[in-house]
Amino acid sequence: MKNNRRVFLRNAGLIGLSAAGVGTLPGCKTKEAKTARELSEKEWTSDPEWLKVKYGEWSGPGVPVGPGPMDHVLLKDYAPKSSVIAPQSFIPKAKFPVIDCHLHHYPALEKGKRPKEALEEWVKTMDEVGIEKSVILTVATGSQFDMLVDFYLNSYPERFRLFCGIEKKDIDKEDYPERAVRELERCYNMGARGVGEVTDKGYGITGDPRLAPNERLHFDDVRIDPFWSKCGELNMPVNLHLADHPSSWQPPDVYQERTPIFQQFNQFGGEGLPYEELLAFLPKLLTKHPETNFIACHLANLGNDLQRLAKTLDAYPNLFLDISARDYEIGRQPRAAARFLIQYSDRVLFGTDMGMDKGMYQGWWRLLESADEHMPGRLWWRYYGLELPDEVLLKLYSQNALNLLNWT
Repeated sequence: MKNNRRVFLRNAGLIGLSAAGVGTLPGCKTKEAKTARELSEKEWTSDPEWLKVKYGEWSGPGVPVGPGPMDHVLLKDYAPKSSVIAPQSFIPKAKFPVIDCHLHHYPALEKGKRPKEALEEWVKTMDEVGIEKSVILTVATGSQFDMLVDFYLNSYPERFRLFCGIEKKDIDKEDYPERAVRELERCYNMGARGVGEVTDKGYGITGDPRLAPNERLHFDDVRIDPFWSKCGELNMPVNLHLADHPSSWQPPDVYQERTPIFQQFNQFGGEGLPYEELLAFLPKLLTKHPETNFIACHLANLGNDLQRLAKTLDAYPNLFLDISARDYEIGRQPRAAARFLIQYSDRVLFGTDMGMDKGMYQGWWRLLESADEHMPGRLWWRYYGLELPDEVLLKLYSQNALNLLNWT
């Protein structure tokens, strides 16, 4: 069951590159080959900025630097084995029952298995790790959504809840706002209890790069105001994916924060909106539609700046968050992240967004429940356990979801 999140995102067009039509490494297209060679051949160990970024106040490694037997090792292949001897907790099952609020239609992606077979195995995994219910963000409308209703709700009505998508066809037509609302109501009657994941990584929620900038459908567009209002009327929370990790708009060079495995998300030099312009849509949307609850997934892609994220939560009571796929943000700043989750314990939902693998779930339990240090994670840096209090875990794992999500 490994890697099905990446496959899903690629197939569904949610990772930005395929959805936005940017292509692989758009930033590299803007650079001359000569410049790339010059950068690769530069002696970085004598560059003052590089030394400051890499070593901080230490200003260097403290040992002589020279050629050696590791010069052939590529960054993308580097996987150092730590010599740190520290406690290692194994938490097979969450301390309390969990509602996972951020998942997708992963069973359809399991190679060599029928979707129904993969679904059965997933439910068994949920039982083993302590997942009580899973919320499937289908991104679907029409017959595709109806198919997923049959697949999940007719098979395991007590274990799954479905969010529908938003109509994306003919957004330039005069009747679009009415059609979008009508389809939302139809999906609600079919069993949808929320909307999402509605994504804008710079090219609007349709992700169509052929549209001119003034034709794109962003979150604050008047054409979807009736849709957002209807979501509030039906008590359907909306899961929003706004922007992406800020490193996605940074050059894919020696200062890039994330390792090459994440270069598929890079949009530097692309034609979509930049990070800050995308973030500006959120307060506009929250202000226009105070009656509708919005869940900004992935910590609103502000997990790198928890102070800014806290101010946003303070300003907009209809904003909620999920922590899906941002284990690396809370794991690298455990004290600040724990304080944040405690302070905003009523506003954050648990979510994974990383497939159906048992080890993935258990990695989350270790991160949130233990005090383990120097844990391996999905990025360059190590994680540190948050050891959250029971009352916070209860809210994060299920109580907030039960209070916010429409289960009836």
